[in-house]
Amino acid sequence: MAKTFKERMDSRLESIDEFEREPVPGKELKGWRGFLGMYAGEHTAGTEFVIGALFVAHGVSAADLIIGLIVGNLLAVMSWAFLCAPVAVKTRLTLYWQLKKICGDKLALMYNIVNAIMFCFLAGAMITVAATAVGLPFQIPMPGLDDWLPTSVGWIITVFAVGSVITVVAIAGYEYVARFANISFPWMFLVFMAAAIAVLPSLGVSSVSDFWLVAQERIWTGEAAEGLTQFTVWHVMFFAWFANMAMHIGMSDMSILRYAESWKMGFSSAAGMFFGHFLAWIASGILMAAAAGAVAPGVIAFNSAGIAGAICVVVAGWTTANPTIYRAGLAFQAVTPNWKRWKVTLFTGLLTTIIACFPALVMNLLDFVALYGLILMPMGAVVFIDVMVFDKLNLIRNYGDQSGTAFNWAAGLTWFITLGMCMVINLVWEIEIFFLGLPGWFIAVLLYIVLSYLVQKRVKEQAK
Repeated sequence: MAKTFKERMDSRLESIDEFEREPVPGKELKGWRGFLGMYAGEHTAGTEFVIGALFVAHGVSAADLIIGLIVGNLLAVMSWAFLCAPVAVKTRLTLYWQLKKICGDKLALMYNIVNAIMFCFLAGAMITVAATAVGLPFQIPMPGLDDWLPTSVGWIITVFAVGSVITVVAIAGYEYVARFANISFPWMFLVFMAAAIAVLPSLGVSSVSDFWLVAQERIWTGEAAEGLTQFTVWHVMFFAWFANMAMHIGMSDMSILRYAESWKMGFSSAAGMFFGHFLAWIASGILMAAAAGAVAPGVIAFNSAGIAGAICVVVAGWTTANPTIYRAGLAFQAVTPNWKRWKVTLFTGLLTTIIACFPALVMNLLDFVALYGLILMPMGAVVFIDVMVFDKLNLIRNYGDQSGTAFNWAAGLTWFITLGMCMVINLVWEIEIFFLGLPGWFIAVLLYIVLSYLVQKRVKEQAK
């Protein structure tokens, strides 16, 4: 008997196996090409139109920008290569399933919900960015810097149209997410750079020798816009390093790098950091300076590169939102193990699209990116130490799994106390959120080792 369309579709979706509850088998491992394309595509993205422009608004000087981006992006690549990738290759598990083994069901449940919601907000920002370009042909009013709520019914419809496409790609699985990025990246990058070069004459650049003077006087002037914090080289460096703290130091990219043939593929993140978080941020800063007050990424790109620029914003939003919704779906999958992955991802895409309707998320993107990375960072330290160090310290790895506890207090207290101490540092010493990840990671490492020793020692004594 022939199957109906719905039955065929259900069968196809349920056949997609992303190994969300088990190690990735050897036959499914991927080579350099997929990772280079995915990182380049994800990080030459819709956020770049926002972040590069916000650096201009915060008054970064030209020299501080270049130095800060070079150093900060190198540190980010090292974090992927030496922290996240070795753990991912050793376990072949998603972060979310590994945390369940370490933390126990209840603590992992709590963390996975927080993690998934944070990624939904980030993916929502990407959908918002893409929607600012999709709405242009329909003359839908674009949100401004002070808009918190959806600006029109047309805006909501546009956001839902964009979110639907992104969710479908994420449902298709990692292979399709990587393939989409590989196809999109070369063209996106060329449009980014061509648009920036095209507007330089309007800023007064008539030859290569003019660029640095114009960059200092008209683009990265060292003067912040009214009401915004003045940024220095330290802000740029730490933001470039920690913009993706949740992914590398926070270990969320275990979900991606568990497919890597070798830990060395963590270095493929350089494609994203230096094509995206270096050249694209510079390009978007130039576009912002030439945009004469426009803030919506779609409008800025269209004014600079016409239809190609608007399409680039749409695709750039997709290439970041796709893997982000994929990650969030895997986190929710750990929370709802009885649901099929495609159903969880569909729910995740719907939640993300609803969030994307609120434009204030994009307008406050720098602060949000710093906050979500900081919140997820302590558990990244827990995973790294548990997987890579505990054997050398004669401490029990995967304590939640080994002991049968539902809440590993060593891990839980590490998370809560680290965030509390970061808050104290922020309030008492007025250290800005961009800088808290570094001391926070060392605090988390020390706490987890000491607390694990105390918890495991007490359990061993009770067992005697």
